[in-house]
Amino acid sequence: MPGRSGKNRQPTIYAVAERAGVSIATVSRVLGGSSRTSERSRSVVLAAASDLGWEPASAARSLAARTYQAHGLLLGGLSGPYYADILIGYEAAAARYGQSLVVTVADGTDQGIAVRRLAARTDGIAVLASAVADEVLVELTRTHPVVVLGGAAPAGCDAVVTESTGAAAELTTHLLGHGRRALRFVGDPAGSFDGARRHEGFRQAVRVAGLRPAAPLRTGTMTEQDGRAVADRVARSSAPIDALVCANDELALAVVRRLETLGVRVPDDVAVVGWDDVTAARYLRPGLTTVRQPVFELGELGCTVLHDRIGGAPVAPDPRELPTTLVIRGSCGCREPPW
Repeated sequence: MPGRSGKNRQPTIYAVAERAGVSIATVSRVLGGSSRTSERSRSVVLAAASDLGWEPASAARSLAARTYQAHGLLLGGLSGPYYADILIGYEAAAARYGQSLVVTVADGTDQGIAVRRLAARTDGIAVLASAVADEVLVELTRTHPVVVLGGAAPAGCDAVVTESTGAAAELTTHLLGHGRRALRFVGDPAGSFDGARRHEGFRQAVRVAGLRPAAPLRTGTMTEQDGRAVADRVARSSAPIDALVCANDELALAVVRRLETLGVRVPDDVAVVGWDDVTAARYLRPGLTTVRQPVFELGELGCTVLHDRIGGAPVAPDPRELPTTLVIRGSCGCREPPW
């Protein structure tokens, strides 16, 4: 292009055609907004153009005018019930709005490429918290409405979250009511928005009880493997530990199972509580005391917010927050009815 040289030169339509594996004529029709192209051709050309950063003014106008009737959902992974429930809730709401849903998993993929490919096929994007870096989201807001699910959002993005701090304080206070005094938080407060808020609620409740909060038992990914490692540390600990407040149920379930194999009784020796209320929590014996967060509804509301943003609604000044519910079972020390 005139006026550009060296590494700043914009790629030509020849480069776009080569990347997409289609003819130059097809690229020209797609970027020119012609209806005489298949959906597959349109998708591969727009993805190639985005990957190469080819955005001349005419193409930008064409892309801006196009409505795909599709939402993008960007996830950091698909393992675990949390992701599945968000996806199901989001898809249910999208169907009500007559929108299709394009899902991309950023795990192990260059974030910029994953976002550009998704943006090339959708009118707006919902992103699960921590799936991509904030700077990638800020860049995306220049062309698309963006909603962050389950975490803090950078400037220009909406956010939908579930209440954490108050519920964590209530959960911890419940353990204190059972006479527990050597409580530890299990998770990574520095690594996630929700983890930080749950840890803060834990600390608040411990301080209100006149105790000094102990350092958290930090984990990396908050998975089953981390839970087993925490249980090993607890069993070997020379310091007294009589209650564990886990940042999620996956950690808590693994902790309970591992402690029992090590001869540590739950809740007699150590009370264990979690967060999420996954299906397995009710079938554990003792049942897992936890916090039920409306993950399905989180997906639903995220879709509604993005749908409104695509329709022209402004960015909300504060996150939308959904309430959570304390679920009492036997792992905290309460008596449970028999099956």
